[in-house]
Amino acid sequence: MSSVPLVRHTSEMNASESLYHRHRFPSEIISHCVWLYFRFSLSFRDVEEILAMRGVILTYETVREWCLKFGQTYANRLRHKSPQFGDRWHLDEVFLKINGRPHYQLLKGLRYVPRVIITDKLKSYGAAKAEVMPSVEHIQQKYQNNRAENSHQPTRLREKVMRRFKSAGHAQRFLSAFGQISSHFRVGRHLYSANGYREVMRARFVVWEDVICLPIAA
Repeated sequence: MSSVPLVRHTSEMNASESLYHRHRFPSEIISHCVWLYFRFSLSFRDVEEILAMRGVILTYETVREWCLKFGQTYANRLRHKSPQFGDRWHLDEVFLKINGRPHYQLLKGLRYVPRVIITDKLKSYGAAKAEVMPSVEHIQQKYQNNRAENSHQPTRLREKVMRRFKSAGHAQRFLSAFGQISSHFRVGRHLYSANGYREVMRARFVVWEDVICLPIAA
């Protein structure tokens, strides 16, 4: 009587099967499309063309649906694996013009409150801070907030590529995933030697492969 080999299903395999259940394309292609879109300043049609060059034929609408479905899931998993925020925050305002009207958000309902916030000398920060974080120390000093002022440049670039956001909800959905995924891979190349940068990026990709439920290569 011949023996039947047993297949062991690991938790990693089960998670992957559950996340990508009923999708015709394999998880490697789906996750790669989502990574391309949120990591670089690409449109859905750009991602479609890049995949076509590699012999994978799909539509830009498929890419859009994948980014909507999986982008926030990946971002949430990255957020859970990220270290806790420090107690000293550098803040800067970002205004988005939607249908001709400027929109911005306040930091309300946060689970964690910093000890100190650092902003530029814009007077409106004082009133906003008094409403949202009255107990937090507020430092307003020129040149102390350059890192925050530079951090929203990728958002501006994506806004331009997308020809502006269509609604506040559209902006919120995109930025919630985009901010977490893109920042995971923007580690500050100028801060590392070549070897150090490669090591940091290798570690980031290990985390990413865990987040998207792909087996990590040996």
